Amino acid sequence: MKRLALLLLVLFSVPSQAQKQVNKLNGVWLGYFNQTRITDKWGIWLDLHARRTDFLDRWSTQIIRPGITYYANDHLRFTAGYAYARSYPAAGLHTVRPENRLWQQVLWTSRQKRLQTQQWIRVEERFNRKIANDALQEGYNFNFRFRYLLNLMVPLNSDFIEPGTVFFAFNDEIHINAGKQITYNLFDQNRLFVGLGYQFTKGLNLQVGYMNQFQQLPSGNHFNSNNVLRIFVFHNLDIRAKK
Repeated sequence: MKRLALLLLVLFSVPSQAQKQVNKLNGVWLGYFNQTRITDKWGIWLDLHARRTDFLDRWSTQIIRPGITYYANDHLRFTAGYAYARSYPAAGLHTVRPENRLWQQVLWTSRQKRLQTQQWIRVEERFNRKIANDALQEGYNFNFRFRYLLNLMVPLNSDFIEPGTVFFAFNDEIHINAGKQITYNLFDQNRLFVGLGYQFTKGLNLQVGYMNQFQQLPSGNHFNSNNVLRIFVFHNLDIRAKK
């Protein structure tokens, strides 16, 4: 009985020593997304990101992500590409971590009266450079990451999103880690966004709003809750030869 009581005491004391800790952050995320359709079946993808933390005080992340897209039809497309990212350290540290990333994605859309939707499933193979004592080391840490996005856009001054339309935008994207080097943070993060958009032309719109990024850190019991002003430009081009 004494051994059982001691075991129970140890089990129930561990959570109290590893209580959930949430760090409150804020930032600004700027992004540009381009999808250019070249033929009926093929196109290119490019998105660029510049992220600042402590609102605008210092850099957080920079990303460039090109890809090649295959169009199954007007509402279903498959993309594969490469991304290069630079992740900046916490205040007081100096080493920027480079990351090489392969990615594959299936994206599908729908357009109905008073509602336009976009969804994607993305798989990433991430190679993060190793860091120790605020210095880059030889080799990379590797893991997979799986992402699912649901994006809803509701026109406010017309039945469909067309030039001159103001629309409400809501999206949520969940990220899940996988791989041998992932121990305590299978859940990586969730990004919840609400905002307004304006459609300038058939293929160009601006979306501005609030995003909360809730992220679990590798320790498992430490989290970041990042309140973000997000400003994204979406630019879709169609340069197919006219028939």
